Amino acid sequence: MQSTQDEIIEFLQREFPQSLEKCEIESVVEAGASIIYHIDAQDLRPGGTVSGPTMMTAADYALYVAILGEIGIVGLTVTTHLNVNFLRKPAAGQDIRAVCKLIKVGRTLVVGEVYLYSIGLEEPIAHVTGTYSIPPKR
Repeated sequence: MQSTQDEIIEFLQREFPQSLEKCEIESVVEAGASIIYHIDAQDLRPGGTVSGPTMMTAADYALYVAILGEIGIVGLTVTTHLNVNFLRKPAAGQDIRAVCKLIKVGRTLVVGEVYLYSIGLEEPIAHVTGTYSIPPKR
């Protein structure tokens, strides 16, 4: 592991503070991370469910945190691909836990997967795969 949870939080507070308004980093482990996305009325869509963009944000954030933990603080690491399979309706009033596992960490690309859960439910609400690009070293 290149960066600790505390180092990642410090970086995000300094460079990307808005990301911490709704997201809480639960853990950073070797090749993985877990975050909690705090749901409120702005995250709900008609029909009483959490919106797809909210779930995608939670997954993307978990990927970013896991990658920073694995490769170190490289702020310009960016998403190049995100694929989402929505599996079941999330609980509207429950926060979302995003659990990320990195599948491959290369020199220029990182591939990972994220399972999203409504807190309190055992079955995942979505499965996400994503690819990030690591900027070249100067």
